[in-house]
Amino acid sequence: EVQLVESGGGLVQAGGSLRLSCAASVFTFDAYAIGWFRQAPGKEREGVSCISNSGASTYYADSVKGRFTISRDNAKNTVYLQMSSLKPEDTAVYFCAMTRSLLGLCVLFPAPYDYWGQGTQVTVSS
Repeated sequence: EVQLVESGGGLVQAGGSLRLSCAASVFTFDAYAIGWFRQAPGKEREGVSCISNSGASTYYADSVKGRFTISRDNAKNTVYLQMSSLKPEDTAVYFCAMTRSLLGLCVLFPAPYDYWGQGTQVTVSS
């Protein structure tokens, strides 16, 4: 059974940083593209960043470009999202998701992703 577990969320002041982790229990982690999504109360889930299975390709939503960095360590079955210069509008539940259907690339919309974590809360105070 494939499982994803997010960690690293919390409460931080505006301008601060957090690093989210997404750990996957799967044998062939390097076959999966990983995406980070977030959902704020009353809003739709939106794509934040993603990384291809090899790590060679990464994409960011315009709202986080230059502030967030995604990376992966295939030896540890883990993907990271380093978030800096956080803003109150970054407040949301952050989810990671994975799929084998996007070899060599990734996308910022949820449809292709087959497995999802439970989410971790990020709250940025002003």
